[in-house]
Amino acid sequence: MHLRPWAVWAAGLAAYIVAVLHRSSIGVAGLDAQERFGVGAGALAVFAVVQLLVYASLQIPVGLLLDRFGSLRLVLSGALVMAAGQTLMAFTDGLSGAITARVLVGAGDAMTFISVLRLVPHWFPARRVPVLTQLTGIMGQIGQVLSAVPLAAVLAGAGWTTGFLGAAGAGLFVAIAVLIALRDTPERRINSGGAMSWQRLGTDLGSSWRHPGTRLGLWAHFTTQFTGTVFALMWGVPFLIAGEGLSRATAGVLLTVFVVTGMAAGPMLGLLTQRHPLRRSQLVLGIVAANMGAWALVIAWPGRAPLPVLVLLVVALGLGGPGSMIGFDFARSFNPPSRLGTATGVVNVGGFVASLITIQLIGLILDARTGGGNDYHIDDFKVAMSVQFLVAAVGVAGILRTRRLARRHEGIVVPPLWTVLAERRGLAADRGVKAKS
Repeated sequence: MHLRPWAVWAAGLAAYIVAVLHRSSIGVAGLDAQERFGVGAGALAVFAVVQLLVYASLQIPVGLLLDRFGSLRLVLSGALVMAAGQTLMAFTDGLSGAITARVLVGAGDAMTFISVLRLVPHWFPARRVPVLTQLTGIMGQIGQVLSAVPLAAVLAGAGWTTGFLGAAGAGLFVAIAVLIALRDTPERRINSGGAMSWQRLGTDLGSSWRHPGTRLGLWAHFTTQFTGTVFALMWGVPFLIAGEGLSRATAGVLLTVFVVTGMAAGPMLGLLTQRHPLRRSQLVLGIVAANMGAWALVIAWPGRAPLPVLVLLVVALGLGGPGSMIGFDFARSFNPPSRLGTATGVVNVGGFVASLITIQLIGLILDARTGGGNDYHIDDFKVAMSVQFLVAAVGVAGILRTRRLARRHEGIVVPPLWTVLAERRGLAADRGVKAKS
């Protein structure tokens, strides 16, 4: 087995893990940030919303740059920009400085994930791409564990400045690793695409967007990813501590369960995606049903939910991350390699737009119910978290519409599942008869 592809993938994965650490750091520091900057829930949500807005708005430009300049230069630039943002966050004590820091984190984060995904088809055979795409997304969530446990412990002990400087140091470390180990393709360390022009940019973007399969990927990502992102990036820790009355340690354990669930489910979803490409949208819709069902149970529970119900919630939410990877598989299968970066960027916009809208709405509802303070009651969170059902309904409608258009565009006819199962049982029976004869 050649080790070079795995070394390249590992370097890119390390950069993505640290990017997720940077991305989710404001969530575990949410209550500390309210105290440090003297802000309410609505203003606190602005940190995450600005970060996600920058991330989402840069996805298509970064996808176009990725097709032109390759993964190495973008991953390295992203790591350095995020480290600069975390350094600024470590020392600022004003709202404008904190927002600028999150802008830098969002910009660097935007350069990382799709650039790492772009490496996989270059270095591995096509049959492995769906599983490795899942593994990239799932293993990257180790960054959430790093923010939920060690970073949270440093923030509670050594304090704000030390915690964010440590995160910045991790970013510089992976930048060095990327510079040493990463290569764009097996043939070239830096693989540049054709010269960019406004005409080519418009053609690539327009071709990607016009294909309904790309838009199906966007809506799949929109609907599966946002609930987990909202929980892990911003409102999960405040909900568990201030709403459900859990300790910081227990909240950290639940966030770890959230991450471990995604890591366990990802390879299985990758295999199902690989073996049943015509059933990918059904997997997506099943995950959305699990997410919304778990939230409905928690919200309907009288008062604070018991710990087993909260465990069930984080397990259901943990399926969203690997579920959103299916959106990128739609982009890969419906677009040629020359515009894969652009199509991947289009898909990646979906979940983060849904997340930033939901984060801001939850913050505004909490502020409206508490008068801008942070004396939360569990009922405040239940009302605020209910806005997720509306966002999910919009996403499901988008999936159903674009799925129909994509099947018509490609001339795909999907037989009913019961017909497929019946045919398989018939084939198995035939094989059994032949074996006996």
